[in-house]
Amino acid sequence: MRIYTRSGDKGKTSLIYGKRVPKNDLRVEAYGTCDEANSMIGLALSYVSKENWEEKEEFLSTMHRVQTILFHVGAELATPSDKEVTWKLKQEHIDELESKIDEWDKSLTPLKNFILPSGHPASSALHTARTVARRAERTAVGLGEEQVNPLVVSYLNRLSDFLFVAARYVNQALDGEEIPLQVDV
Repeated sequence: MRIYTRSGDKGKTSLIYGKRVPKNDLRVEAYGTCDEANSMIGLALSYVSKENWEEKEEFLSTMHRVQTILFHVGAELATPSDKEVTWKLKQEHIDELESKIDEWDKSLTPLKNFILPSGHPASSALHTARTVARRAERTAVGLGEEQVNPLVVSYLNRLSDFLFVAARYVNQALDGEEIPLQVDV
């Protein structure tokens, strides 16, 4: 299979089921932004894979599941609203994120102020993934409820919270420094 098809050379791309749309279509922007977030998570995991800590395998397993679900969220966003989605996000996927947020957050030092994205490179990459997930959420909201499964917006919202806690969790596990926001600048 060839990687290039030349079908996008004139600024159009295909959604699932073959509908052609401009590459700057909001739907393309939404699923492309999910892909960006997924890639940043992958970058974070490449940093984590070189480290050793007791919960590493469980952390990687959780993150790979999140990446897989996020890939499917992107596919759901790539499906035209008048077509059947082959894999549909469920409330249980959001519940999984919330459960893991609660579990990891219990082990973290409570925040007393805002922190700057920093510390271990994996943590910084997860903070970047968090901001990209927020952009994906904003873009999905722009499509409107009649165009997007409302659970997609909820998932992306919760995903950014999850990635914030994951970044802190990695920082703590790998002795990364959390830098508090200075209020006197």
